[in-house]
Order: sequence, then C-alpha cells, then structure tokens
Amino acid sequence: MKKTLIAATLAFGAFTAQAADIVDTAVAAGSFKTLATALQAAGLVDTLKGKGPFTVFAPTDEAFAKVPKADLDALLKDKAKLTAVLTYHVVAGKVMAADVKAGKVKTVQGSELTVSTMGGVKVDAANVVKTDIVADNGVIHVIDSVVMPQ
Repeated sequence: MKKTLIAATLAFGAFTAQAADIVDTAVAAGSFKTLATALQAAGLVDTLKGKGPFTVFAPTDEAFAKVPKADLDALLKDKAKLTAVLTYHVVAGKVMAADVKAGKVKTVQGSELTVSTMGGVKVDAANVVKTDIVADNGVIHVIDSVVMPQ
C-alpha cells in the first residue's frame, strides 16, 4: 500500500511539474527584482512568458543599482525608452554559453550587441557572470551592468 501511494504521488508530480518560463525563473532566482519591475512597467512580462525561445542577458539588481537613481526612475516612467532598453537585452533563439561566438548579435530591439570572448564573455561593456540558466522558453545569462542601445 505504501509503495503504491508513493508511486501514485510520484506519477502525479511528474504530470504537474513543468519548467518555469524566463520571467518565473528570474523571479525565483531572487536577484532580478528590478528587472521584473521594469518588465512589468514596459508590458513585456507576457512576451517573455511566451513561446520563445529567447536568450536574455539579465542584469542583476546590483547592475541596475549602478544606474543613477534619477536616470533609472526616469527610465521606468518612459515606457517606449524602457521597452527599447529591455528588448536590447534579448536575442531571439536559445544560445547556450558553449555556442557563444565573438561578434555582433541582433537583438529583439533591432540594434546589435557586441559580444567579445577575450578574458571572459562580455556583452557590450557588461561582463557575463553566470551562464546557462535554462527556462522552458529559453536561457538566461546574468550580466553585471545594464547595457544601453546606441
């Protein structure tokens, strides 16, 4: 009886468990509160919860803290500019760390990020500090600065 109950519980758990999307994965990590707030302000939560796949270069709360408070507050109030900045951190497709190559990469925003691989991976001027956080609709690579489109 006990084995049957355990087997039934495990089987039920297999049906109810699913991987989290990019937004839920970032929120669960706990170090992307500012990013989550910005995604909400820009109306991009549903997009990044969508099918994808997406590769997101996600700035941590510490990365957002490097942006002067007045500038960040202004950015959070300007939906068009905020959307441009956030979508500049997103690349269509799922690019794992092992597949990263130096060069230009087109972002969802439309501009290109410059990726360099000398002495660690950089995206524009931001260092990639953690890679391959897999979500069910893409992957997150953590960066230490907010990157801005030119």
